[in-house]
Amino acid sequence: MINKNLNIIILAAGKGKRMNSNYPKVLHTLGDKPILQHVIDLAKSIHSKQIYLIYNHKYKLFKSIITDPYIIWIKQKKTLGTGNAIYQMINILKNDEDYLILYGDMPLISNKSIKKLIFSKKKSSISLLTAIIKNPEEYGRVIREKGKITKIIEFSDATKKQLKIHEINSGIFIASGKTLKNLTKNIKNQNTNKEYYITDIIYLAYQKKHKITAIHPIDNNEIKGINNKVQLSIIEKLYQQKKINNLLLSGVTIYNPSNFNLKGTLKHGKNIEIDYGVILEGHVILGNSVKIGPGCVIKDSIIGNNCSIKAYTIMEKVTISNNCIIGPFSHLRHGTILKNNTQIGNFVEIKETIVGHASKIKHLSYLGNSKIGKKVNIGAGTIFCNYDGKKKSNTIIGNNVFIGSNCQLVAPITIANDTVIAAGTTVIKNVKEPSLVYNKKKEIQKKIKTLK
Repeated sequence: MINKNLNIIILAAGKGKRMNSNYPKVLHTLGDKPILQHVIDLAKSIHSKQIYLIYNHKYKLFKSIITDPYIIWIKQKKTLGTGNAIYQMINILKNDEDYLILYGDMPLISNKSIKKLIFSKKKSSISLLTAIIKNPEEYGRVIREKGKITKIIEFSDATKKQLKIHEINSGIFIASGKTLKNLTKNIKNQNTNKEYYITDIIYLAYQKKHKITAIHPIDNNEIKGINNKVQLSIIEKLYQQKKINNLLLSGVTIYNPSNFNLKGTLKHGKNIEIDYGVILEGHVILGNSVKIGPGCVIKDSIIGNNCSIKAYTIMEKVTISNNCIIGPFSHLRHGTILKNNTQIGNFVEIKETIVGHASKIKHLSYLGNSKIGKKVNIGAGTIFCNYDGKKKSNTIIGNNVFIGSNCQLVAPITIANDTVIAAGTTVIKNVKEPSLVYNKKKEIQKKIKTLK
């Protein structure tokens, strides 16, 4: 249900110079998506009336990556601080509506913490998200007098005494449009960086006797921001650990959690075992009793019940049915569909191919653009020659076909049911009925002088 009185403003205009990259900071990847997208997804989960995104440069790049159609883009022409960023909306703010301020470089903030903050606003003019931490580092400090919040002091402007304060400001807060309008226009840039800080409205609000409240997040790690690659790596570790903990609690066995990486979502059944160094990307679905061996990379794929994915198998956009054995060292590419009880062995590459029930391709083969029937055996070194330099053609194999080692099937080609293709055969014509197919060869043996 949409909260018609709540709007969200995401500040994402910073250039992120400390990232030492020509790529905007908030577009760097965390998990499987940009840092900024995590914040946008959070904003969407709040069901606000509008989401505003304040940016500064590289609009075309932002728009090519952040494609959510309901975002309203607001440009901050000059990066003069967060206060100036909010000032860009001075004519948009509505007096009787609330505005939640989020930051594009703070991707761990949770829905629960934000809902807690929104609820606390009912009893005040401004509600802040603050935290008490042992090592405040470069965070702005929350200044109180007799328990009441009086102002926020940025790290660069704080005195030695103020730097000893352990309550820090996350930057996230909620206020009415009327409050933001009245206070933002009075912000001055009288600070070390000569910027307009949105946090200065706290002191202005205190002077005007506004009630200011503060609540803490569910977990202090939620308010960690990203300014450089070191911090990005720390956030990535926290992000992964949270996902891994959820999987472990849901019954998934992960033998070495510190070397497992989930770059997306995992939907799973029971009795899942994941070995060392596995990477799951995009949307992955696992049935019951699935074992994934070490070093596997699985992206946007579905794996059925009772399947074993052996070491160092790579698959992307693949659908695997029940009771299949894959690998080790198999490469299943997009469009591959494996029916029940199939076996794919080491150094086999398959693309855009349907493999029928109980068929086996166990060694050193390439299959592309093909349909393979039931109980087919494809020997080692078999190649489906599907590309003629201009276009790709299809190979169709019937049921109960046996293909010996080191064969080549030149597409387009169809092989009838129950056909046997002898080892070392190159097949260039359709086989229309059950046949033994072989190329005539003459074996020549000559005596040679033995080497001494």
